[in-house]
Amino acid sequence: MSDLRKRLDLIIPKIRDEKFLKGRGLGNEISFYVFDYDPREELFVRKYIDHIKREFEKPDSNIKIIEFDLYNMMIDFAKERQVFEALIQMEETEGKEALYQGMELFCEPTMFIERIGEESKGYHLILITGVGKAFPFIRSHTILNNLMERIEGKPLILFYPGVYDELSLQLFGIMKDDNYYRAFRLIDVK
Repeated sequence: MSDLRKRLDLIIPKIRDEKFLKGRGLGNEISFYVFDYDPREELFVRKYIDHIKREFEKPDSNIKIIEFDLYNMMIDFAKERQVFEALIQMEETEGKEALYQGMELFCEPTMFIERIGEESKGYHLILITGVGKAFPFIRSHTILNNLMERIEGKPLILFYPGVYDELSLQLFGIMKDDNYYRAFRLIDVK
């Protein structure tokens, strides 16, 4: 069994731990967690996230989980604002740089933060996925740094295709962001 599989297999028992769902730890820290993984394992991790959600959708589960895929949210926002087709056409005719500039005009982090805050009401745990797919339009550190007040102390797990060392996130293991994070590693075993 791979190390990644062993780490993934520890997630469900951790979620079921009553202390985990209570939110804050002894030092009143926020309950944000990062599960980092090799980006080459993205498809395997996505399948495992589906397994986690199915596990807690069972009738005997009293834990409600909601997933927010940043990339899918970005597409939904473009469709809601009726700019999705225009963005596709812009990329085809003007190139990727024009698409990037067009996305920056409407893809505000506050939209993501507000939607996550609103739609997570009534849930016990929030999963954030799609980080690599949404890059460079939305940055996970921006989401983490601004969600605290919006989710009422609920635990949040960010599935991160890269490296997290509890001080910085390195997307894809190469793009270092030196911002301070108050999140914890979800599974310490590497």
